Amino acid sequence: METLEFVIYPDGRVLEKVTGIQGSSCEEVTAAIEAQLGQTIVCEPTSEFFAATQSETATVTTQANFSQW
Repeated sequence: METLEFVIYPDGRVLEKVTGIQGSSCEEVTAAIEAQLGQTIVCEPTSEFFAATQSETATVTTQANFSQW
């Protein structure tokens, strides 16, 4: 499950935590929000950022047999 968590401190700082998104796609998800919040001071990627995204692939092997009539 993908979640975005925000903690807003009394001095106006905002802590943003993204979970459930692997790879750099989290940057795409949060770019518009971060643009509205202001200047980014620190960005610390989580282990999910460095996790390889898994994609499913299937190899199909076909063989045509023709009889020699």
